[in-house]
Amino acid sequence: QVHLEESGGRLVQTGGSLRLSCAVSGRTSDINVMGWFRQTPGREREFVGTVTWIVGVTNYADSVKGRFTATRDRAKNIVYLEMNNLRPDDTALYYCGATTYVTGPYSYASRYNYWGQGTQVTVSS
Repeated sequence: QVHLEESGGRLVQTGGSLRLSCAVSGRTSDINVMGWFRQTPGREREFVGTVTWIVGVTNYADSVKGRFTATRDRAKNIVYLEMNNLRPDDTALYYCGATTYVTGPYSYASRYNYWGQGTQVTVSS
């Protein structure tokens, strides 16, 4: 079992920055990839970015590329999502996910077997 807990979401103005954290506990040795997704009411969970747990290779959705950065600190068992130049359309409930699956694609929420409870990010115009 893997337990995830997100934090860091809040209200921020357009153009501002935020850093989300995802504390990871449990069988971290089983994790292959950590993902960040976001969701707004009435819509499916949307891929934001991934970072591989061991090596730290990242991948991002086109909508956040160049603005968001995912990192992980394996010593602290924390995954971060640094978000810069935030826009109102970034407003969403942000989730971190962990997958023990060895095959992707990891841009699909269905490839993740563990999720946190989410943290709300609201960007005001």
